Amino acid sequence: MKKTFLMDNLDCANCAAKMEKAILKIDGVTGATVSFFAQKLVLEAEDAKWDEVVRLACAAVKKVDPDCSVIVK
Repeated sequence: MKKTFLMDNLDCANCAAKMEKAILKIDGVTGATVSFFAQKLVLEAEDAKWDEVVRLACAAVKKVDPDCSVIVK
């Protein structure tokens, strides 16, 4: 599954790179791109692990920048 999420309060390109690196380490993730300029996260993961991957990706974002969040609808 692949989905694009908006990000709220992503302040710098360096933080985006750190978030992307952390998300790519999550088990079940097959691809991830965090764009500072677009303020978006493109996440690709195994269907069976999707909900867990999204939860862990949101936690990884918060760990890098506690003021930033992924908008999950």
